[in-house]
Amino acid sequence: MNLTHLFKFIIKRPIFSVFIITVFVGFLASYAPLLKIDASSQTLLLDNDKAFNFSKKISQRYATSDFLVVAFEPNEPLFTPKTDEILKNLSNELESLEHVASITSILNVPLLQSPIRPIKEMVKGVQTWSDSGLDAALVKEEFLTSPLYKKNLVSEDLSTTSLLIFLKDDYPNQRDIQRKIEHENIKQVRAVLEKYEPYGNLYLGGVSMIVDDLITYIKHDILFYGSALFLLLGATLYFIFRQIRWVVLPILVSAYSVVATVGILGYFGWEVTVVSSNFIALQLIVTLSIIIHLIVRYRELSHLYPKARKDRLILLSMLSKIAPTFFSIITTVAGFAALIFSNIKPIISLGWMMSLGISVSLLIGYTLFGAFVSLLPKIKPIFFFENRVALASWCSKAVEKRGVSILLITVFIFLVSVIGGSKLEVENSFINYFKSSTQIYKGMEIIDKKLGGTTPLDIIITFENEKKSEEEELDPFEAEFAQTKDEARYWFSAQKMRIIEEVHDYLESTNGIGAVQSMGTLLKIGKILNKDRDLDSFEMALLYNELPDRFKNLILNPYLSIEDNQLRFSTRVMDSMQDLRRDALLKKIDNDLTLLLKDSGAKVELTSLMVLYNNLLQSLFESQIRTLGIVIFALGIMFWMLFRNIQVATIALLSNIVPISTIFGFMGWLGLPLDMMTITIAAISIGIGVDDTIHYLHRFFSELNYDGDYLKAMQRSHEGVGYAMYYTSFIVILGFSILVVSNFIPTIYFGLLTVLVMAIALLGALLLLPKLVLLVKPWKRKHLRRNYELSS
Repeated sequence: MNLTHLFKFIIKRPIFSVFIITVFVGFLASYAPLLKIDASSQTLLLDNDKAFNFSKKISQRYATSDFLVVAFEPNEPLFTPKTDEILKNLSNELESLEHVASITSILNVPLLQSPIRPIKEMVKGVQTWSDSGLDAALVKEEFLTSPLYKKNLVSEDLSTTSLLIFLKDDYPNQRDIQRKIEHENIKQVRAVLEKYEPYGNLYLGGVSMIVDDLITYIKHDILFYGSALFLLLGATLYFIFRQIRWVVLPILVSAYSVVATVGILGYFGWEVTVVSSNFIALQLIVTLSIIIHLIVRYRELSHLYPKARKDRLILLSMLSKIAPTFFSIITTVAGFAALIFSNIKPIISLGWMMSLGISVSLLIGYTLFGAFVSLLPKIKPIFFFENRVALASWCSKAVEKRGVSILLITVFIFLVSVIGGSKLEVENSFINYFKSSTQIYKGMEIIDKKLGGTTPLDIIITFENEKKSEEEELDPFEAEFAQTKDEARYWFSAQKMRIIEEVHDYLESTNGIGAVQSMGTLLKIGKILNKDRDLDSFEMALLYNELPDRFKNLILNPYLSIEDNQLRFSTRVMDSMQDLRRDALLKKIDNDLTLLLKDSGAKVELTSLMVLYNNLLQSLFESQIRTLGIVIFALGIMFWMLFRNIQVATIALLSNIVPISTIFGFMGWLGLPLDMMTITIAAISIGIGVDDTIHYLHRFFSELNYDGDYLKAMQRSHEGVGYAMYYTSFIVILGFSILVVSNFIPTIYFGLLTVLVMAIALLGALLLLPKLVLLVKPWKRKHLRRNYELSS
């Protein structure tokens, strides 16, 4: 069955066609709720991601369970009975939650300097602030000066304290269940905090909270702005076409296409990540383009042939648009399919999602157009918008009379964009995802500036196994004991203790690093306890062996694995620093520590969430640049296959490169970084640009076959397909402009950049593209007849 027979079948049996499509979409709709949105580190991985595997191993080795941070600014001063009682009650309520393992606060951490006691005496019994009889002045001084607690559990001005809520990992190998538990747990924690708001300001932070809020914001924007977008689209469609049928049909096709795609993704268990969360918006743009081109062509034919039968007009509309639409879809799919060959899981998923979604839109769009219009009576089109907002006609006149200016302006814009693009940065700041008026921003800012940073970064140092050389460093008496006693206690050699202190001091002095916790923290406290004398290996062994387990698990075990000959330095990055460059910071730390330890035989590795996100983002950028070249080459091949003319293919490529360069230049000049939410803008630029280019060139070639006059062909193309391109862009621009009122900054950027891309792609297709065609005149008369089938 060829396309003509298929289209005739749809037109002659519209009720059956609509019924089949509705049943198909209805079936898939039942699986739509199964689609998952996830922003956890597991979904943002490279294939065979060694960094994630290492991070997971380190987390298990040091039992670093996930935790939330509560920043509390009490109305009453800290370390007073009233505030202590509030903290005690708050801690007890939080700890009573089902999925909370423990709470760490100023009430229950070990006090080692209040007062200072000899190590041998201290290990017999360590006190906490909740114990009675302690000197409040000494306790305050310890929290303000202790390497363990300063700018960690209390702020420097004693106005803010933190509670660390350690969470149970109930279902470590069942991520979906664990994710739901974490979401409910965060809701319960917030409910508890809400009860204590009369006693001061409370802010919640932590990685799992950030991830959960990211998902919440994305879901909210998809549902709320998705619904608002459809309403605004409806109003815009009516403003343009002035007939209800041309409002209902595009919205119906868009809704069916999105629901069907989401249902397929849910059926196969695919996940939407922060990278691929914009796939619905991308699909919506392509779907609107498909259906609006069909509507405009049908209206055009209805106006030209008012006495023609309705079924004939529908068939001619579908047949005349199938070639450019099909090649546009295939080219766009090829562009997104290229993403599949990257080694980045969310990008691979986006490639599959868009390839699938666009194909679904093509199938549903043509089926519903043919069937829907067949069921309605034929009416005379209303050209209200064309007569009042004649952008296509204005562009046609500009191409004819201002061609040189168009070329000069294009060259200028391209050069400025290249310079701006060179300023483009790749950054991912979680705090900048949210408006400064939101609670999550305020909480992250306070935790960052007063309590030691937000984003975790671990530095792992692994020593070579040189036990003999270590024993040789001990005196003969110590070496004898090392052979007969537990060797673990003799791990603390002078060299290792020196390395611990040097690395710890380096990290504390590094700009961008907030709180640092490690064995170096214990060494600094030990020096204070030891009357300003460094601890020797036996004193460290005494602490290691005699310190009560509940305190050892807090200040020792999370930072040392003697069995693996390894140290862990736990830091937090100041995410709110405006000039912080995360990739540069990670490279600097890695290079500096490698140089610092070059003669020690120790190996340095960086891990934790910040490393995983940075690795992904840098790979995304490199993949986009690499894939962009492949896509442009593939586009050239597709253009050549479609038009069988190397000059046309070159012109088409040039007109698509300008919008891409312009959008990156715009971001570079304004200082908008490429991050995980905006990096897909290149794919949008290509998708929109290719669609406009193919539709325009196909129509231009068809008009040129009519009389061979390039200028008249350009004018007729603008009056025909130009309006379809204009309508699509106008509708999307108005619709996506609503995103700027979101509280989620990436949604705002996505809306603004999409609006800009649509405008630039439209102007490129209506000004630059036709001017290049008129200038080069790529089709000779012999080409017109040989390739005439393209316009049929």
